[in-house]
Amino acid sequence: MTINPYAGNPYAGSPFTYAAEPSVSPYAIVELMPGARNLCEYARVAPGDRVLLMMEHTVDPVVVQAIAAAAAMRDADVRILSVPPFSAGGWDREAPLQIETAAFHEADVVIGGTWWGEVHSEPLFFDQIRARSARFVSLHMTATAGALLTGARLPVEVFYALVARALRQLATASSIRVTSARGTDLTFAGFTFEDPGPGGLRPGDWRPFPYGGVNFWPTETEGMLVVEDSTVTGVPEEPLRITLEGNLVRKIEGGAAAAQLRRYAPEGFYMRHALFGLNPKVRLAGGTQFEREKHAGAFYCGLDGLTGGLPVTSGPGFAHCDCQVDRPTVVVDGELFVEHGRLLLLDEPEIRRAAARFGPPEVILDDNPVLVLPRRYTGGAG
Repeated sequence: MTINPYAGNPYAGSPFTYAAEPSVSPYAIVELMPGARNLCEYARVAPGDRVLLMMEHTVDPVVVQAIAAAAAMRDADVRILSVPPFSAGGWDREAPLQIETAAFHEADVVIGGTWWGEVHSEPLFFDQIRARSARFVSLHMTATAGALLTGARLPVEVFYALVARALRQLATASSIRVTSARGTDLTFAGFTFEDPGPGGLRPGDWRPFPYGGVNFWPTETEGMLVVEDSTVTGVPEEPLRITLEGNLVRKIEGGAAAAQLRRYAPEGFYMRHALFGLNPKVRLAGGTQFEREKHAGAFYCGLDGLTGGLPVTSGPGFAHCDCQVDRPTVVVDGELFVEHGRLLLLDEPEIRRAAARFGPPEVILDDNPVLVLPRRYTGGAG
């Protein structure tokens, strides 16, 4: 009997908005506070900081309250701005964002609870963030109780240790190959890795939350990407195959999903960036794509729309599509980095020593995607 690997994906339900996420009991705020505390630690929220919570109308109020309370406990000056949902890529290029932009310009810390990520819009793109002094944390698709209860509970110092160790292996590599059981076989070269460094955000920084991975920009990408989930198509009904040569998308195959992707960027795509997940506490089961991408051992990449037939990296491509591979195998210059979704760094002594500051390493670093980290190991007394 032949098993169809596309008959179902247990890690994705393809939710499309916070309105599709379940709400939680008001008492759940007690269990969300460790994650909200780690968020404020990561953002380096300090007494007197003007903190703006820019939350879409459909975000669970308990999530907003937990984050606001954590910032207030640090004696920050907290403001909550409820905004309409942001649209993907260039789907609504004419959306007026004057209020959002003005509020952002006056804040020391911005915590964005948007589904698509405010960076898909030109007034809040990376170049605008870098030009300001705000520290910007984005909970794109992750302003949920589930995200605060799982990936956000990993002590931030453990994440810093994972990033430092990963970059020692990745940043000096000449070739990285990513394969999967479903047929992905990509080789990257000429890449630049982002090093967030320890110590939290600096003025002009933008970071996603929960913290979870190392991001890179390749100049050469060759091979086949078989999409398991994407922000444009959700989970494809049949295999969605994307062929890349010279960092450009040359062919898109796969029924209805392929047609959707071609319509999204009629001028074509290029490989803008990619990420390896490092956070063992980020959930796979029930998580949105922007959660699952950060799970230790996961891989995702961002295809961006061409502008005038060319890659333009100084601004938004207005047709950004993130694509997920849940359990890849990753080989870095011939050495295994991820094996069938298992991040091998989790077993290294230096990482286990970093985790041991907060509790049993076998608990803190266990990458079971459905086991919640007990609150006493989440970093509050670290």
